[in-house]
Amino acid sequence: MLDLVLKNGRIVDGTGNPWFIGDVGIKDGRIAAVGRLDQEARETVEVHRQVIAPGFIDGHCHSDLMIFDHPLSEIKIRQGVTTEVVGNCGLAPAPFVKDQAELLQSYVQPVLGKTSWEWPWETVEQYMESLARSNPSENLATYVAHGALRIAVMGFANRPATRQELQRMKQMLEQGLQAGAIGFSIGLLYAPGSYTSKEELAELCSVLPRYNGLFSTHIRGEGNNLIPSVKEVIWIAEKVGVSLHISHLKAAGKINWGKVLEAMELIEDARSRGLDVTCDVYPYNAGSTTLTTVLPPWAVEGGIECVLERFRDAALRKRIREELGREQDDWDNLVCSTGWQSVYISAVHTEANRHLEGKHIAAISEERGLHPADCMMDLLLEEDGRISIVYFHMSDEDVKQVVGYERSLIASDSLTCETGKPHPRLYGTFPRVFAKYVREDKVLTLEQAVRKLTSFPVQRFKLGKRGLLVPGYAADVTVFDPETIRDLATFDEPRQYPAGISHVVVGGKPTLLAERHTQAREGVLIRAHHCCRH
Repeated sequence: MLDLVLKNGRIVDGTGNPWFIGDVGIKDGRIAAVGRLDQEARETVEVHRQVIAPGFIDGHCHSDLMIFDHPLSEIKIRQGVTTEVVGNCGLAPAPFVKDQAELLQSYVQPVLGKTSWEWPWETVEQYMESLARSNPSENLATYVAHGALRIAVMGFANRPATRQELQRMKQMLEQGLQAGAIGFSIGLLYAPGSYTSKEELAELCSVLPRYNGLFSTHIRGEGNNLIPSVKEVIWIAEKVGVSLHISHLKAAGKINWGKVLEAMELIEDARSRGLDVTCDVYPYNAGSTTLTTVLPPWAVEGGIECVLERFRDAALRKRIREELGREQDDWDNLVCSTGWQSVYISAVHTEANRHLEGKHIAAISEERGLHPADCMMDLLLEEDGRISIVYFHMSDEDVKQVVGYERSLIASDSLTCETGKPHPRLYGTFPRVFAKYVREDKVLTLEQAVRKLTSFPVQRFKLGKRGLLVPGYAADVTVFDPETIRDLATFDEPRQYPAGISHVVVGGKPTLLAERHTQAREGVLIRAHHCCRH
């Protein structure tokens, strides 16, 4: 007898093949049969010709800490997501060494959020064990993050690593890969990642081929420096002979719009030479990050305390204001190319400034009668450096190009946000793909969209036997109405669950049933089974 049958649906199996009418039978957490089934089942759910698809994979997000406070993952389950990949952009809560713990916590906090409890881990393996013990409603996999490694070994020192320090970082990376991390992520926009040369990164990446680990990167610049930044990571991957995945491919700043086509050509050229390169994209024309990322690289050296100290120095403040006022050759000055009206405050730390959430810096500086750069520095001082922003710096046409690109998969890049107005991608990414890019803009067919959210990310991130509706595969399944599925989250009202997703099954257990979370917590920690090649 089967445990569960989803009856009478349009089966979109994840391969990209056309849908067909049938049932999906589930037993012992696995897909048991697909087709017209007449076996008995303990539970049958009639889906009335809705789409039955594999559960969606969020292959790039920042839920590393949110999962402990919200193990039911309702924000993602309600979008049809059954698996998340964390540890992206070089940002992760492990590994750390005791005397640098606070440095790492302040570093990741603007993106991963603040915890009110002590972290019970130090190594990547211990962090993964903590994830497994949290009994989440969704599956999780993680990278080893470069930022965490560098802080553990070197703090925020802006200099090349010594031979000894490199050795220590390689050792920690290897330990994480041995524990089952899927690869190595770097964030070259963020200090201390930005202090690292391509040669040093290549040396660290030399550990990856032995474990068949993936090299995933937030590139150094996504604006004026987009093309040299893509070339840099391709150079690293080719030098070491490792698979490369470029995170959230975009062209930021009006003067760079259209450059995504050139970036995609570089990916195609590399593939034609035999380099395995892919990318991901989120389906919005605005990004989300921390306010400190608008600063010149020298101004963020040494961590947040040093940053705030510089704002108190009149000469340094003047230098920052002047540098933000003109284009720069060696770093992406997105404020200059996009304007302060594109920088939208999504979350602050204090109650006193809560009323600023949802306002642009241009408007706040006008109210305060200040130069926008001074207003930005004052705000960071008032908020202890903890301000999240949404950045309107991309063109819809570029986003459409990358969404439709054969080598791109779609991920949310969602940041946790306990207060304020998170980027709507936290609540809306996956339904939006079907509402906007399948139904409205017809960039993708239904089957292509499902493949980009299921079997493609599973293959890319080596997540095992899931992502296809095939007997023997994990029973992670999403049921939705292809006509009504849509995102309701907006920039002004982001905390809204989507419409049109009725049922979600994780590990064979109904976790969303008729749009209600069942409290099931069947998620597992997915460890990469690296065949170690010595």
